[in-house]
Amino acid sequence: MNFSFNKKKDAVAFDIGSNSIKLVQMNRTKKGWELVKMGMADLPPEAIVDGSIIDSMTVTNTLRDLAKEHGVKVKDTVSSLTGHSVIIKKVSFPAMTDDELADSIQWEAEQYIPFPISDVNIDFQILGADAEGRGQMDVMLVAVKRDVINDYTNVIKEAGLNPVVIDVDSFALENMMEVNYPLPPGENIAMVNIGASITSISVIQGGITIFTRSIPMGGNQFTEEIQRQLNISFKDAEDLKTGAREPSEQEAQDLASALESVSTNLAFEVKRSMDFFLGGAHGSYMSKIFLSGGGSRIAGLQNLLQEKTSVPVEPVDPFKGIEANPKQFAPEKLKEAAPFFGVAVGLATRRFADR
Repeated sequence: MNFSFNKKKDAVAFDIGSNSIKLVQMNRTKKGWELVKMGMADLPPEAIVDGSIIDSMTVTNTLRDLAKEHGVKVKDTVSSLTGHSVIIKKVSFPAMTDDELADSIQWEAEQYIPFPISDVNIDFQILGADAEGRGQMDVMLVAVKRDVINDYTNVIKEAGLNPVVIDVDSFALENMMEVNYPLPPGENIAMVNIGASITSISVIQGGITIFTRSIPMGGNQFTEEIQRQLNISFKDAEDLKTGAREPSEQEAQDLASALESVSTNLAFEVKRSMDFFLGGAHGSYMSKIFLSGGGSRIAGLQNLLQEKTSVPVEPVDPFKGIEANPKQFAPEKLKEAAPFFGVAVGLATRRFADR
């Protein structure tokens, strides 16, 4: 999942989500990272559904326009995938070297992947020897359907760009956390990334993602519930949700009820995922939940999540440890944009060389 840092090459990150595309370009400095470019462009509903590209022409045009608008000169791009086409599993294999596992991964992985092995691309990260000391090692196995990778690389190429790395959202968030938040080695941190149609939940321990789960819920569910309860259009419901339009007194009551209903379901799913993880990790506990994604801005969600899980919840700031020229990037604009840019910032920290 991590390419070597030998030949540092510049790349621009595009987080292609189902609601919008986010662009981030950063420079490595002696002190850390510096923000060079950032931008965001909305995608129409149904252009991307559950991580699958449905309207490739619109996605290509949006990518091209976004790169042009922000004067992007770099052609090499880093992007990522999420959703049901991505399988991430922590598994045990007999102890062996990276090279030995690379040679045998196709056969070793077959039993864990619910798709034909010929239809997927496989990658892995060795996490270390298993805790029980049985001569096994823990491995994070990642498999992504090849046709989904092709769909993403094709729209990037059609936009006149060169896809060099396709990552996974949860690993991009892990990289973003590493840059911005020094995490104590023994603690479990949950990362809850609420996109438009998918929420990904991952657990990071000692800087490494050791558990992930995706649930088909996100910002769109809030909009749909507002639409249903208030009997208004999707656009009007979206405006009420984001605060672009002030609700009337009656609307305010219905709005609060709709938001609480979906927030409660989402909080329950997050708690269920954490309970599942903790059930298999004896003696472990969750020290904090970090929230990211556009859906994380929903009023009252942070408090409700904290109440249901009994774990402190904090919105993530992907620009916290990154230098940004205030004349180019107004601090209040960065604060406003922060929930949307967690994945994009993580992707922009990737530097690659030929493997």
